[in-house]
This record gives sequence, C-alpha cells and structure tokens, in this order.
Amino acid sequence: MKPSEHLTVRGPEDILGFIPHSLGYWPADSLVAMTLQGNRLGATLRLDLPGPETLADPRDYARTVRDYLLADENADGALLACFTNDGWMEPPGTYRGLLDALQTVLGAAGMPVRDAWYVGDAFWRDAFCTDPSCCPSPGRSVQAIRDSMLNAEMVFRGSSVGPAPEDGAHPPPLLPGEDRAAVLASEATWAAQLDRRRGSREQFGQLMVQWEALLANEPGPLPVNDVAFLRASLRVPAWRDAVLVMAAAGQAAALAGAEMFGIFDVGCILAPVGPVLAGPIPSGLPASGAGLAGREPAGTGATGPGTRSMPGIPGYGDVLLGLDPEVPAWHTLNSLDKVLEQLSACGGQAGAAALTGRGWIAWCRGRGSYAAAYLGRALDEEPGYRLAELMLEMVRRGTLCGWAARKEAAWRKFEPDAA
Repeated sequence: MKPSEHLTVRGPEDILGFIPHSLGYWPADSLVAMTLQGNRLGATLRLDLPGPETLADPRDYARTVRDYLLADENADGALLACFTNDGWMEPPGTYRGLLDALQTVLGAAGMPVRDAWYVGDAFWRDAFCTDPSCCPSPGRSVQAIRDSMLNAEMVFRGSSVGPAPEDGAHPPPLLPGEDRAAVLASEATWAAQLDRRRGSREQFGQLMVQWEALLANEPGPLPVNDVAFLRASLRVPAWRDAVLVMAAAGQAAALAGAEMFGIFDVGCILAPVGPVLAGPIPSGLPASGAGLAGREPAGTGATGPGTRSMPGIPGYGDVLLGLDPEVPAWHTLNSLDKVLEQLSACGGQAGAAALTGRGWIAWCRGRGSYAAAYLGRALDEEPGYRLAELMLEMVRRGTLCGWAARKEAAWRKFEPDAA
C-alpha cells in the first residue's frame, strides 16, 4: 500500500500506526521495513522475524530484505519495526545484531536506516535509544499508536485493519449441510455438461459474458444454482485463467489468450449451457460466439504466454504477472474477489480454484502474506493444485506483482477512500 500524498506524518506513532493499514492487519513476530523517498513513505514489506540460527549470522536475511526493498527504485532510506515482545531483552537485545546487519546492508545499497522501533503487545520504544530519560523502560503505551492522528485519519477515510492472514484467509463458514449438499449436487451436474464443452468457442464466449455481467454489478449473495455453475466453470483450468485475465484486462485479452493456447475445438458444436446470472449483458462479446469462428489464431508465431497475442492486447503471462495493462480493472478485480469468497465455501477442487484466484488478487494488491495464506488454503483443499503451487513459490521468493511495484498502478490508489 502507498500512503496518500495528503497524509501527514507527525512522529513515530503515525508511522507505526500506518503499518497495520498498509498491511491490512496488525503484525506479530514480524520485521516490517518501509522505504523512504525523501520525506515520503514508500513501500511496506513484512517478513517473519528469524529464529536463533539466523540471528547468529543475520547477513543473508539482511540481504534478502535489501533485495525486496530494491524493487522501490526511488527509495533513498528505510525505516524498520520489529513487532515482538522480545525486543526488551538486554544486553544487547535479541534483535540488535539483526538491526546492525540491516543498517550495514541497506546503507551500502543507498537506503540507510533512518530509524527503528520495537513494538510489543503493550509497549513500544526506539530500538537504538538507550537514554532512560528519553526512552524509559518498558517504553510507551501501544495505545498511543492506536490513538495517533494518522491512524484516525485512515479510519475516517474508510481504511480498516482486519484479521491476520492466517485467520482472514479462511473461507466463510460452511453452508448448512442441506445447502452445501445442494450446491455440490448442482455443481456435479453442471461440471458434467461443461466438461463436454471445454473446446467450444460458443461456451467460452457465453461464459465470459456471464462472468463479466456478474462482476459489473457489485455482486451480493448468489443463489445456490449460480454458485454451483460458477464453481463448475472454475474446474476447467483454461476457463479459470480466462476469468482472471478478463477481470484484470477485459474480454479481448481473455479471448486472444484462449486462442493462442489453442483451447478451441472446431469439432465441438454442442450448444452452450448455463443459468442466466443476475445483471445486464454488457456490450462486447456476443453470447453465441458469433464473429469468433473466422478469426485468425492469435498464437501464430507466438513464443509463449507472455507474448502479445494481438496488437494492443496483453498476453496471459503479462496479465498474470501484473506487467500489462498499465493499470488493471481494480473495480472488477475487487468484485471478483468477493465472488470467489462465496465460491470457496464448499471446498474441493473448485474451492481450491477460488482460493487460488483470491491469492492471485492479494498478490496483485501487494499483500504477500494474505496471498500465501490463500494459496496455502488452496493446497489444503486440493494438494498438488498446480497454479497454487506456482504462485506460492513466487510469493515465497519475494516476487512482486508489476502493479503492486508501481505507485501509479497500485491498488490503494484506486480505492474509494484514496485522496
């Protein structure tokens, strides 16, 4: 998350109060590093605090932090906060060696550490100050952070601090047994019909229209039959990917990518199936698929999923990595996240697909902790689910989504509370 240009930082309490809004939750047992661009806050990074073995020689850990922060090309300084109840252990302090290593490594990279703090459950204090007249033990009350002016302003603007990823990434409570059974039975019926139409252009076209219409209308709770159909559609990997691409980059990108990967079978002439989902049919792709049959395959000469399949239309790889379009359709992605939350409730393979989609959206927003939690939940539902495995590996390597790494494209800039 990037702070608004109109937010004023008056002191450490404001900086520390901004961190939970930036991450979306109050961290624990975490190192939080923030870049500085002059006197402005930049990007926020959270990592688990290292264990005793790493603390004995924290240089590799410090270099990992540096490599993450280098994604902010305009950074010229850094701030550090250790969220732990062990920061008061002296001498010399459980994490003092870690902070010294970070000072050395970040300073050499042109991002000198300008300040650092320990934040516990009840108290916080400056990590470098040893003057008891300035920084008396055990420190200042954490309530001062919660009462800070910046925190109050963020709340006024509509920002909120949610549960930690390990709690917030769980699907909503399971439906009552009768409703869940109805969803799964209907899903099985739809899945059997859709499986026979995997190669149908007409089915693909109708599916994209249905998803786009649904996401354009701030979807609320969905009827059982709609949940079942949408879950069944996500069980087809090519359609699942197309839904993500369509939500971020539009129907044209979804269609061009589908053609490039050769998912259509001219021999599949079954009429499309599906319920009439709530909402008007948007202009664009006709539900019948008319006008698609004669199109030149977009993959001609393409060398991979990141290749633009048609002039001006981003390829699947570029969209899924957040490289193109310049700014995604955040409103549609937000709607998709809400729909996927409903679709994840009944678990199974479709639940894994929905959780993986939520993990991707969280990664696009720059919320790696939430992304990892969603993807881990997906793998609990469906061990070996390939897209979740690939995404989780990227998150663990610290790969940043292209949109999250650029201030002009970052999710928070397009939220209703952004100023």
